[in-house]
Amino acid sequence: MTETATDQRPAGAHTSGLRIGTAPDSWGVWFPDDPRQTLWDRFLDEVQAAGYHWIELGPYGYLPTDPAQLLDELAKRDLRISGGTVFTGFHKGAGQWDRAVEQVEKVAALTRAVGGEHIVVIPDLWRSDATGETLEPRTLTDEQWVSLAAGHDRLGRILLEEYGLRQQFHSHADSHVGTHREVERLLAQTDPRYVNLCLDTGHFAYYGGDNVTLIQDHPERIGYLHLKQIDPELRFEVLKNDVAFADAAIDVMVEPPAGIPDFAPIIEAVAAIDPDIFAIVEQDMPGIDIDVPLGIATRTRQHIFGCSPLTRTR
Repeated sequence: MTETATDQRPAGAHTSGLRIGTAPDSWGVWFPDDPRQTLWDRFLDEVQAAGYHWIELGPYGYLPTDPAQLLDELAKRDLRISGGTVFTGFHKGAGQWDRAVEQVEKVAALTRAVGGEHIVVIPDLWRSDATGETLEPRTLTDEQWVSLAAGHDRLGRILLEEYGLRQQFHSHADSHVGTHREVERLLAQTDPRYVNLCLDTGHFAYYGGDNVTLIQDHPERIGYLHLKQIDPELRFEVLKNDVAFADAAIDVMVEPPAGIPDFAPIIEAVAAIDPDIFAIVEQDMPGIDIDVPLGIATRTRQHIFGCSPLTRTR
């Protein structure tokens, strides 16, 4: 990508455009409690140092779960919450509903209590994100697709009507909803009142998806963004050799602007739909050395604000 004159503006000086934030994932946080991960208070300190204002909750239990304590910690650093995250497996059958509700009762309640607006919903992977072990078939039956879609419609309705939150479905590598065709099927089988997309630019590109085309084809279904880039050549090798995403993530997800997709046209396309949409930097770096993320987060923010004026801190 060619750097433009807008790179000379102070990062964050823009006053209109997508709300740029970050997430615990950009600090290598995949689990609520892992001794290899950055401690939560250091994460918050470094988010502030990197110049961000918006963050996600990350895995429930990583940040303090008491709303008063969390709000106090956020206020100390001038930070706010954009949303939380839950995980679903509705294709597995009716028993998955109770599992989803158990998460929602915690995550949605905390998200609402601290001023968040969205719940990012990630489908269960067919291959373990911890071990790379194959857990189930890679593709769903028609019956499983019906269960998946119905479950997310029901979940989205509860989130909206009971918590005032929007469900944003996150397609994911090594999940049953990852390719362009699978995302299209999800959209076709779900109700736009209750299910829209957290378009993760890296995960969608992982299987060759064109982010801008998806945005242009379904502008009304784009509710949230995760900004990340992938190494296209390494991605090809990963897929050719059937490497588990859990093993490939730290290498295939690269620091911008070293990979694809180009952020500028994505930001411009989404800002034309709704300039208030969140665009959260989320670079998958499981197991990263804890001294590495701050520098990457700072440079990535500077790059994003440099590549498009349609970005803002608040």
